[in-house]
Amino acid sequence: MDAVTAVWREQSARIVAGLARMLGDVGLAEEFAQDALVAALETWPRDGVPDRPGAWLTTAAKRRALDHLRRARRHDRAVRDLEPEQPGHPGQTEHAEQAGQAEAGDDVLRLMFVSSHPVLPAEERTALTLRLLGGLTTAEIARAFLVREAVVAGRVARAKRTLADEGVPFELPQGPELAVRLASVLEVIYLIFNEGYSATAGEDLTRPALALEALRLGRLLAELAPGESEVHGLVALMEIQQSRADARTGPSGELVQLHEQDRGRWDRELIARGFASMLRAREAGGGLGPYVLQAAIAVCHAQAAGAADTDWDRIAALYGPLARLLPSPVVRLNQAVAVGMATGPEAGLALMDPLLSDPALRDYPPLSAVHGDLLARAGRDSEAATAFERAAALTRNAAERAFLLARAARHRTASPLARTAGTPDMALFGDAADRFLARTDLDAGTIRSYGQTLRRLRLDLGAATPLADLTPALVARVFAAAWSTAAPRTWNRHRAAVRSFGAWAGLGDLPAELPRKHDDRRRRPAVDDQALAALWRHPSTRERALWRLVHESGASAAAVLALDVEDLDLPARRAATLTWGDGAAALLEELVAGRARGPLFLADRRPGPARTPAPADLCPETGRRRLSYERAEYLFKQASGGYTLSRLAASARPPGSGAARRPGPHTLPASADVSGSDR
Repeated sequence: MDAVTAVWREQSARIVAGLARMLGDVGLAEEFAQDALVAALETWPRDGVPDRPGAWLTTAAKRRALDHLRRARRHDRAVRDLEPEQPGHPGQTEHAEQAGQAEAGDDVLRLMFVSSHPVLPAEERTALTLRLLGGLTTAEIARAFLVREAVVAGRVARAKRTLADEGVPFELPQGPELAVRLASVLEVIYLIFNEGYSATAGEDLTRPALALEALRLGRLLAELAPGESEVHGLVALMEIQQSRADARTGPSGELVQLHEQDRGRWDRELIARGFASMLRAREAGGGLGPYVLQAAIAVCHAQAAGAADTDWDRIAALYGPLARLLPSPVVRLNQAVAVGMATGPEAGLALMDPLLSDPALRDYPPLSAVHGDLLARAGRDSEAATAFERAAALTRNAAERAFLLARAARHRTASPLARTAGTPDMALFGDAADRFLARTDLDAGTIRSYGQTLRRLRLDLGAATPLADLTPALVARVFAAAWSTAAPRTWNRHRAAVRSFGAWAGLGDLPAELPRKHDDRRRRPAVDDQALAALWRHPSTRERALWRLVHESGASAAAVLALDVEDLDLPARRAATLTWGDGAAALLEELVAGRARGPLFLADRRPGPARTPAPADLCPETGRRRLSYERAEYLFKQASGGYTLSRLAASARPPGSGAARRPGPHTLPASADVSGSDR
């Protein structure tokens, strides 16, 4: 069994790639390769491992492909081409194997481009790449990303179906298309690496298997495309970052920041390989791309004998061209770290100021972590503690959360405010907000509405912020990040909540810097086809399932959100009076997989002790609550550019009328590490 697994992991990409070239269908190619794997699992334990196990699997898979072509009575020419390669026994393939080495390399490269095609959402590209090129099973991918096996299976199946429906050819892109397609391949590999290097969720800080698999794929791509400098740049970046893996955690698994790491634990062999990859990138020429620039930054860290020896001036200079090539808020955040280290924390804070109100980083944990680090270095302990607390509230990684809370506690204790926070004249914002919402003269609807506004303010500004420090400027910054794209009615509702709280707390006109938005009350038209096509490419399965169900059933979003798993009749595609079509059907099966009861649509996190929902709104299997209408409406407005869920229902088309559409091109920016904090 171990021998079969090892051979499969090494050879599966070449086998699938070769079959895909012959069949023109990635899904069929993988199916026949899997058949060969099953045959090996049945035969090898009995007969022994063949002398050339890779050739055995290749021939067994080709036989099945040949049988398929014969049965279908098509592609006669392909059948004739295949027949000379068929030996009498799977083990008799030495000549064929030697003759096809160069072509096999080209096939694997083609497979990389197909599995990472921009027509697929990022989550499907990642799953399909790990499945076809990594040789990982569905269960292994699910464990790596902490999702259910059915979720991964659904992503892989949808990806194959989309590639077939869109007619994506099994060929290498040419001309201007090559750069775009190569960027998509590199993005997928780096996404896999980042999830392994700094896990976004779960108990562990890292997932080494994913990081090592990304390294393997990157090196393979570098062998197949030796003239592409960005490929070598990505490999260099991953090798140097991975060299720090052992030093990034302490004895108890806690996070160790870059400047505190024991550099004697860095893997010098990996660093040397990274330097060699960087040299190959320079030899390949072609200018400085984003991965080469990021690798150059990693080289600066690796060359420093100690944290104090780091050439931060050089790193800050490298972020200049990188920010021009990739003008994303994440790159600018990293640039703020470098400038803060090179010039001083105040300079870094100045660069960060516009990022704090950038909606793209609204719930991005590293934003608050970096902000806290710069504030701490500037001696602003109370503000630093608030920033670390906010980062801890946003992260889904337990080890990272513990690290951030520990930093918050240290700076909270060091703050002069810690000695006076308990005095009567030093009221805290969180306590005041709780007292405001506990008033008996507010009805339930008002409390719920005001609570949404104050929870957002508390998350962004910190519950321990002195009430006297709450200013119109701070409130305006939160509004810019949280509700800048909200409809006028929503904006004005949050503004009214702030005004009421400010008056109650004696803080004057808190919304003084928040102009009231004109609301003409005109109903927007139904969601148009172009907007729908973009929505169907959204990366979240939950959101797509909700939107598809509303769109295909014509039911109100409130009615759809009230559904429980046990209400569904999936084979009949109905629940009570609701019916739906193909698009919702596929997504609902993935969404429900593994659950037998409880709310159909669940919130992202478990509720806090003080916010326990009614039993009917709590999933007994996951502990998460039902997704609220307000949250669902907000997410839809963000994704659709301002449409409401009622407009989505108004654009409903009954199942069978052509409402279901295939997903189209969708890309997501690759994540980036924060150089100063070594996330």
